[in-house]
Amino acid sequence: MQGDALQEHARNIAAALKYVTSGHPFTPHLEVWKVQEKVFLIVTDDDPNLQIITVKVDPLHGDALRRDFDTITVGRYFNKQHWISVGPGSGITKKLIGDLVHDSYDLAHDRDRQRNA
Repeated sequence: MQGDALQEHARNIAAALKYVTSGHPFTPHLEVWKVQEKVFLIVTDDDPNLQIITVKVDPLHGDALRRDFDTITVGRYFNKQHWISVGPGSGITKKLIGDLVHDSYDLAHDRDRQRNA
């Protein structure tokens, strides 16, 4: 999967989820997706050499993904334990991107619900 397709697929998945907003609150180069004010996806814009997404993960799952995929690295913009960045490469599929975006959404959304309970 090419970088632009990876990013577009992540955007499409995120846009279909409930209670989601997107914008550029930090810089014009980072498209930030939130669920009820909690970040769950960042799409790096305007840099053809850095076509990545960054998502929230369970730390153990993130460790396994970084071990198994060369183009999955520690999160570029947030806590290195709870975030990963995903770039184009071998084994990076639409299904994987969809799963990662959904999991990140669930982590951010569940955290918000737990705090309000």
